[in-house]
Amino acid sequence: MTTASPDIVDIWAGDQDLPAWFVEAMALPREEAFVEVNGHKVHYFRWGTRGKPPLLMTHGFLAHARCFAFIAPFLAGDYDIIAYDLAGMGESEMSADCDGDKRASDMVAIAEALDLFSGAVKPKIIAHSFGSGVALTAMEMAGERFGGLIICDLMVMRPERLAAHFENGGGPPGSGRSDRPNKLYPDYPSARERFVLAPPQPVQQPFLMEYMAYHSLRRVDDGEQQGWSWKFDPMVFHRNENDMAKWAQTPQRIADLPHRLAIVYGEKSKLFDGDSAAYLRELGGGHIPMIAVPDAEHHLMLDQPLALVTALRAVLALWTD
Repeated sequence: MTTASPDIVDIWAGDQDLPAWFVEAMALPREEAFVEVNGHKVHYFRWGTRGKPPLLMTHGFLAHARCFAFIAPFLAGDYDIIAYDLAGMGESEMSADCDGDKRASDMVAIAEALDLFSGAVKPKIIAHSFGSGVALTAMEMAGERFGGLIICDLMVMRPERLAAHFENGGGPPGSGRSDRPNKLYPDYPSARERFVLAPPQPVQQPFLMEYMAYHSLRRVDDGEQQGWSWKFDPMVFHRNENDMAKWAQTPQRIADLPHRLAIVYGEKSKLFDGDSAAYLRELGGGHIPMIAVPDAEHHLMLDQPLALVTALRAVLALWTD
């Protein structure tokens, strides 16, 4: 018998006819808890069986671990899976002086704290977008402790395309103001209206957009203020020069990584496409498998979730150690 997930609530699901695959995936038992690493609390979910090959998952900028909550259950029969919220996003606390290196150090510390390094098989990382940048740095720091990294649609462009991207109003991942407090909206519909994807794209599975929007917001009722606001901490927008320099060097860093790596991307993505793949090969990354998910854009789990599962399964099936 399928048990309803606490994530499926009327305020976002309403009377939608949710597909059976989603309802069944969300009903799979999972652990939800916090772990303290490097002085701040990190929120995570855990599926599968401890002792099986471990997977560590994280998300894109301003998103949260629930973007894998309907992906991980399809892998849980064979793996011990952790999906966590990056610092200052979702339910995780923001950490002081948080930069790319500290986020990567957190990733390694989370794997350590949740005992992912103790088994015979090294943990593998699956990360989307901004989270892939964090994972790339973690692999540079401690790649010998991990079994490989699957990058999901991290922004990669030739320098001239990147310059044109900026000129046309694009910005680095996570552009925003760290000194501006999150806005308080009077009700959920008002807040929901402000939830958009970056980069903008239509979503082929609209119910997943509703799911992600609802879990990106929190209800505020502290006696003085009532309404809805974002879960993320505005300080996540803070950037330093080292972060920006590393970000600009991402293509070469990917090509040069001396550890096992694969890339899964949306075939219609605006941030990683066939030319991005060609550029990586020119930089020396011809050994890296690069798999395009048909009819998906950057937010590929919201477009083609089951095709993404298939791509991940295919890569993991080849990485048995």
